[in-house]
Amino acid sequence: MDVSESSFQTDVIERSHEVPVVVDFWAEWCGPCRQLGPLIEDAVARRAGDVVLAKVDIDANPGLAQMFQVLSIPAVKAFRNGEIVEEFVGLVGPDQMETFLNALVPSKVDLLVEQGDEDSLREAIFRDAGRTDARIALAHALIERGELPEATEVLAPAQHDPVAAGLLARVRLAGSDVPDVQAGLAALDREDWQQAFASLVDATTVATDRTLKDDLRKMLIGQFRELGDSHPLVPEYRKKLARAFH
Repeated sequence: MDVSESSFQTDVIERSHEVPVVVDFWAEWCGPCRQLGPLIEDAVARRAGDVVLAKVDIDANPGLAQMFQVLSIPAVKAFRNGEIVEEFVGLVGPDQMETFLNALVPSKVDLLVEQGDEDSLREAIFRDAGRTDARIALAHALIERGELPEATEVLAPAQHDPVAAGLLARVRLAGSDVPDVQAGLAALDREDWQQAFASLVDATTVATDRTLKDDLRKMLIGQFRELGDSHPLVPEYRKKLARAFH
């Protein structure tokens, strides 16, 4: 829709409290604006009402251009809850446009991952095989049920990720007969982080088998990454794990 200085408050600011509104500041004489126009219109149309496009001719509405400090066009600004939340200046390609709009409106895959149930996670992976977060979440559910071969299959394409690599190591370690490893895995299952980290670091310290030692390291690093450095035990046991390799 075309928006003017008189309708901007209603059509953009107030409407953005209901749905994200993308405002395209343009002018008839601007070549890049004419190139960007169809691109942004098509991208917004594919979102079927999840985002609204408003177009502002800066020649006809110089007050709006001044208010929003539009110094170069095309200039695109996205509003949510009355505030600018994303923006860019200049001509962009289709991939950049998709990234810009995805930041405003979650994709179908994003929504499936957010739902988090097993069927949704499987569909998310089917739609986007590169969604490591979906693979990790599904693997957690499979490991909890003891379906380790399928967990390995799900995680294999994501093993470049430290968390996924840690879960793969956890699957391999499930067959270990080392008491400290088994105690650590049992503690992980019940989210007793203190006991888990203590047992697993102890197992790493005394391990002589290089493969075992490496799997323990990967598993601990992955678990540290999942918990985050703000967890009180993570910095402490990161240091202890580092000492186990010196």
